[in-house]
Amino acid sequence: MGSSESKAADSKANRIARWRSTGIVALREAKLKTFPDEVLDLDKSVRTLDLTQNKLVEIPMEISELVNMQRLILASNHIEQLPSTMGNLQSLKAMILDGNRITSLPDELGELVKLEKLSISGNMLMSLPNTIGSLRNLALLNVSNNKLKYLPESIGICSSLEELQANDNLIEELPASVCNLVQLKSLSLNNNKVNQIPPNILKDCKALQNFSLHDNPISMSQFQQMDGFEEFEARRKKKFDKQLDSNVMIGSKGLDEGVDL
Repeated sequence: MGSSESKAADSKANRIARWRSTGIVALREAKLKTFPDEVLDLDKSVRTLDLTQNKLVEIPMEISELVNMQRLILASNHIEQLPSTMGNLQSLKAMILDGNRITSLPDELGELVKLEKLSISGNMLMSLPNTIGSLRNLALLNVSNNKLKYLPESIGICSSLEELQANDNLIEELPASVCNLVQLKSLSLNNNKVNQIPPNILKDCKALQNFSLHDNPISMSQFQQMDGFEEFEARRKKKFDKQLDSNVMIGSKGLDEGVDL
């Protein structure tokens, strides 16, 4: 083995040893076209896997062997589908899949019972699996910039959901079950086709502070006439005043005032 080959082998061995000891595998912008076998060989050692901005098209079935993985970040690749074996990743708390070419999610998604954050914006989803309702620990769901025409009724049993982002889709109405999301603080549906929303949503979602419906057919007057609007306004104003009191940095768009139609 030549000196350069020896150094490369040492470097690879050191990298694998580091991954094994820290549990963090970071291969951002590594020009990967296939999922690295050496990562799969680490199996139970992996806690965080970040393969952002590569050229991955497929995720192997064997990813299910990474049973202790808590964070999976696969943003900005060319992934078209997820393997059904993803459901075996029972330790997973966060999965980031933004900016891929995913057209559907496997039903086994519902088996990820510890999942707290799921972000899959900028894909080609036409629907979400009904099994999403099994994600009782899910606090943040971002499905913006897809091709969704509706959200499943089962979304209403994601009992820990605090933030739902579904901007830039084709959604016409929300399922009545969203009224069951008593932890929901922020709901963003900008640039959809929403013409009606469940009449009790402001009354029943008592934690809701931000409701964004910019660029939809629904009118501000419809929104203001809904049951619970005054209580929602009070929560929104309280949040806004708290932001001011905390001297929040104001960006080019100003503070988030909580309601936008």
